[in-house]
Amino acid sequence: MKSALRWISAALVATGVSAAWSGHAFADVKIGVTVSATGPAASLGIPEKNTIALLPKEVAGQKIDYIVLDDATDSTQAVKNARKLTSEDHVDALIGSTVVPNSLAMTDVAAETSTPMISLAAAAGIVEPMDAKRAWVFKTPQNDILMATAIAQQMANHGVKTVAFIGFSDAYGESWFKEFSKAADLAKIRIVANERFARNDASVTGQVLKMMSQNPDAVLIAGAGTPAALPQKALKERGYKGKYYQTHGVANNDFLRVCGKDCEATWLPAGPLLVAGQLPDSNPVKKSALAYKRAYEIAYGAGSVSTFGGHAWDAGLLLQHAIPLALKKGQPGTPAFREALRAALEGTKDLPASHGIFNMSANDHAGLDQRARVMVQIVDGKWKLAGD
Repeated sequence: MKSALRWISAALVATGVSAAWSGHAFADVKIGVTVSATGPAASLGIPEKNTIALLPKEVAGQKIDYIVLDDATDSTQAVKNARKLTSEDHVDALIGSTVVPNSLAMTDVAAETSTPMISLAAAAGIVEPMDAKRAWVFKTPQNDILMATAIAQQMANHGVKTVAFIGFSDAYGESWFKEFSKAADLAKIRIVANERFARNDASVTGQVLKMMSQNPDAVLIAGAGTPAALPQKALKERGYKGKYYQTHGVANNDFLRVCGKDCEATWLPAGPLLVAGQLPDSNPVKKSALAYKRAYEIAYGAGSVSTFGGHAWDAGLLLQHAIPLALKKGQPGTPAFREALRAALEGTKDLPASHGIFNMSANDHAGLDQRARVMVQIVDGKWKLAGD
């Protein structure tokens, strides 16, 4: 454990974050966390929960208390957790939740209680368009459009003219269809089918038959975690021979395990963390991505790191950057501190993290650019950094 702590300390130094002494001791800073550690998104939420345990317990001379709850991939429970954390535990900031519907539902609580929130879900709608409510909300995953344009460009480079789309029947799938439609149009790719499935469905035969009837050059599956394997396995079973694409929502080893050989040759965009060791030394994210990878794998075992845990790590880095600045404006547990924390998060500049370099602003609460994505292909059951 001492070795793990040394690596974690070194990881924080490598990402440019340090726990400097502020000169004053206030009440503990309380961070409320809700993740989907059970339910359909458990393969995403478990590494996030594991990562919270690695975050520093002291920043700028202040003790940090993390209160972690499970919302079971249920948006109603996510809201209940957020209300408990804000009204009963009086947290200074919220982290969560894992999936888009839960995060969208939590934004009302964050705004009503003037509590800064850092979402671990991807949809741009969590932070866009900017308004009074979203002014309190930030997120660490890459925006869908950033990843959708990478997919569309890769498709165009490989001769894809038509594509069939199938996504979750919730906000994640809707967001992806909206953003990918824009990217496909720019790349002159025609979407010939638009299907949906639920995260807990056991069969997608009907949807797959409709997609295959259009004879598309490629399919894009907009799902997250292990449920995203279902359409791909069904397409393979029915003999579909075109190109397969998934989103960054499947970038973990549990997806590889469940999808198995049916995922071979699949393309997807992902954060640099997924293939950190394969990045050239010139990549500006390599050092910070490897720092998190080492810290996580020392604590949980070789090969255990997940891109989803990286989103929680990056939320921690954002708070470690913002807390010392907020302490100059107010004491933890007060509205003044929460507002100062929100302002400090919004002012984040050039912060290296596991997935990219964060540059927030009043109009951009995602803060990531093209340095936060790479194209990856599944080769021999492993992630392989791909070219164009």
